[in-house]
Amino acid sequence: MRQLTALDAQFLSVESATTAAHVAGVAVLDPSTSPSGALTRQALLAVLRERMHLTPPLRMRLADVPFGLDRPYWLDDPDVDLDAHVHEATLPAPGGERELAAYVADVHARRLDRGRPLWEAHLIHGLADGRCALYVKVHHCAIDGVSGSEILTALLDPSPRPRRVEAPPPPAPRQAPNLLTMLAGAVTRSIVQPVETLCSLARAAADLDVIPVVAALPDARLVAQAARAIAGDPRPLPETPPLVAPRTPFNGPISGERRVAFGSVPLTEVRRVARAFGMGPNDVVMTLCASALRRWLIAHDALPDRPLVAAVPVALRPRSGGPSRDAAHGRVGNRISAMITPLATDVASPEERLTAVRAALAGAKRRFAVSHRSWLDDVCAMVPNAFAALATPVVFRLAGVAGAGVNLIVSNVPGPRTPLYLCGARMLAYHPLSVVTDATGGISITCASYDGRLDFGVVSCPTRLPDVWSVAGHLREAMDELLALLDGSPHDVARHDDAAPVRAGEEREETVPA
Repeated sequence: MRQLTALDAQFLSVESATTAAHVAGVAVLDPSTSPSGALTRQALLAVLRERMHLTPPLRMRLADVPFGLDRPYWLDDPDVDLDAHVHEATLPAPGGERELAAYVADVHARRLDRGRPLWEAHLIHGLADGRCALYVKVHHCAIDGVSGSEILTALLDPSPRPRRVEAPPPPAPRQAPNLLTMLAGAVTRSIVQPVETLCSLARAAADLDVIPVVAALPDARLVAQAARAIAGDPRPLPETPPLVAPRTPFNGPISGERRVAFGSVPLTEVRRVARAFGMGPNDVVMTLCASALRRWLIAHDALPDRPLVAAVPVALRPRSGGPSRDAAHGRVGNRISAMITPLATDVASPEERLTAVRAALAGAKRRFAVSHRSWLDDVCAMVPNAFAALATPVVFRLAGVAGAGVNLIVSNVPGPRTPLYLCGARMLAYHPLSVVTDATGGISITCASYDGRLDFGVVSCPTRLPDVWSVAGHLREAMDELLALLDGSPHDVARHDDAAPVRAGEEREETVPA
């Protein structure tokens, strides 16, 4: 057994009647490339059975400490009941993106059953042109972006013909949870918790100027610099812009409902803009998100005079392109931190907005490079598990009422550059989906690169942002805006930025790429 880290346990604690803390992905597939011309549930179950040993998060379940006195433990479950995890559905006609998104949104809103390994898969038929889709969600306490990509890589193949997978080693004797051992660990942790809290507080204080909410306190930067000096790190802190998130319509208490939208842009277009302006593709991606949000806020007469503030997850483990050392040893969980950066939504000129986003990201990267990178873990480790499980939903709710530390989460996950196949069916697109909470905003934007495309997944709470498809449409418009800069078409750019306002709750019809 392995105990969850403080950060992993926090993803469990944050769940409530209105918050589900899993991450997911929607793979759109073409079954015509498979030998049988179809993708069946039986074929999917066969692949999962054959490769379950390559995907530790799919075969681990939680072992809770009595009364929640300590963080849970991971227990290997070699007898996973796949029939309880793999579901099948058929979309209503016409089987377009809207119908797929509606089904996915309903499933994405439901929390996972903690009595089983924390994942679900839904094979979805009935898409137009004979396509199908696979939606898979895994609890965030078990995976981060990199380990999620590794699960995808383990299940997919580089050609329509499934690759040969070595048989798993003989299973080790199953280790049952020892209640006395867990209780003894809980008692020990309660004794050392004050020391652990003080150590975590000292480390977190060195990054006080980039921690949401507290970064807005007076002299947060001076306190951070003093803490670093006391810790023996005299390096001056790089300059960072103010990280005070403005209030927007999509910030505040959320409901338990979700809406989902998809979008895509060619990677060739992203790289063309990046080369023309001498920057990285990620700068362009963040600008697309900033421009799309700016358009939505203008359309709803709600654009703040300050830039939105985004949390950008950063992987702390190398991306290997195959099973990692953690996977080989059956380790699950998160190894992530986060950069906090402004999005320049207050900048009207598209070219100046692109430059401002690049400068803000560069500053956030310089600041992140000298940080301990553990502030997220340290903040979570300050609070005993029994208290965190009860207090976290309340604290997040209050943060939503009082004003969030960030406006939203934006995540960019690098993916495979060549086509991949599931049971012989070619994956045409992969749209990742993330989490929305009271404290981090009622919208999240996640994108993944795959086979020459940049695929977006947008998740929203409809009480905060009902017209989620308009955001997906604005992402395409934002790409056209940047391309217009290269082609010398400023009038097209101006027209996009001055979109007519839309009343709150009014749905706009947008053309979203397939």
